[in-house]
Amino acid sequence: MSEIKFTNRQGLELAGNLDLPVSGPPRAFALFAHCFSCTRRIRAAFYISRAMAAQGIAVLRFDFTGLGESDGNLADSNFSANIDDLLSAADWLTENYRAPELLVGHSLGGTAVLAAAMQLESCRAVVTINAPAEAKHVLHHMQDELAIIERDGSARVNLGGRPFRITREFIEDIRSQEILPQLALMKPSLLVMHTPVDNIVSIDNAQAIFIAAKHPKSFISLNQADHLLSNSRDAQYAGQVIVSWANLYLDKADFANVSDNSAEEIEGAIVNGRLVDGFTCRVRAGRHHWIADEPEAMKGQDLGPDPYAHLCAALAGCTVMTLNLYARHKALPVTEVEAHVRHQRIHAKDCEDCDSPEGMIDQLDRTIRIMGDLDDKQRQRMLEIANRCPVHQTLTGKMRVISILDPL
Repeated sequence: MSEIKFTNRQGLELAGNLDLPVSGPPRAFALFAHCFSCTRRIRAAFYISRAMAAQGIAVLRFDFTGLGESDGNLADSNFSANIDDLLSAADWLTENYRAPELLVGHSLGGTAVLAAAMQLESCRAVVTINAPAEAKHVLHHMQDELAIIERDGSARVNLGGRPFRITREFIEDIRSQEILPQLALMKPSLLVMHTPVDNIVSIDNAQAIFIAAKHPKSFISLNQADHLLSNSRDAQYAGQVIVSWANLYLDKADFANVSDNSAEEIEGAIVNGRLVDGFTCRVRAGRHHWIADEPEAMKGQDLGPDPYAHLCAALAGCTVMTLNLYARHKALPVTEVEAHVRHQRIHAKDCEDCDSPEGMIDQLDRTIRIMGDLDDKQRQRMLEIANRCPVHQTLTGKMRVISILDPL
């Protein structure tokens, strides 16, 4: 995740974050539009973007004019300016990376991406999340102040617990927007996501958007999520579903390339990690790649297994392969082998065969389950064979690690 700045079409500097995949180059680029009076740092924006990046789609989320860390004043902005900001963000992506193929919008941001998608030739797919069918829906949140705004030209309105000055021009711009009649002409594919228990924007809005749009279109219910998707699991789920759905509509060649199966085979393993990604690393071994990380409890993002989980997986994997090989060679009636390996640090005094009773030692506990009609003697023999698997012998034998600094 990197902090970026770009200039909109009015010359104002907008602040954003570009969430890039760790495991290989981006399959595609997406824009995320946050909710009305929110910022790019709202939990829904963060977790949805992170979930999408984890599956290969780079996401640019930014603060609209006058919000968050972007320049400008919300009182001088309006819904049309939000659309222009999205187009400016698309310009920045096009100039620096690649034109966005996917637009995702939350709440009023969802209404904004519907309008922006009709002006972006690169856009292939659009996702709305708890979005109002028309921009003027936000006026429901300022009913008490509308008469004052129309009379005096502006008024201070409390939105989401924060005061904002809303002008008559803002109200007039919102009322002038007609989104639903245009949806029949929208070319990109559409995914409508909405929670049936939304008490801010009712699910009737999702129905109106879905009916107005032409196929291809899809609808996903967000079950018991709240309007802001404040539960991280709801937001992560939304991000994962978006990528799975987008698979159908984005460039198939881009999605095929992410597997990197045609890349040059790597001897051993190479791990890359950027400072901005914290503990998150890209692991490449042979022609395969995946993500390593630390759990959230360790200040990681939990996008992949941690190093000790990799160690456990290496021993468990080698154990299963070795035992299945032995069973095939001996024609044993084995149907499946499972190995569960756990790592822990124990006191040396609790270790029966340790050289010294002082300090702590690392211990791997391995539980082996063998499915099949074997007698006790055969099972015991397979346990002995498990201790001969190559990784087991490497871990328990003499091993050196030689470190060399690459001069670059």
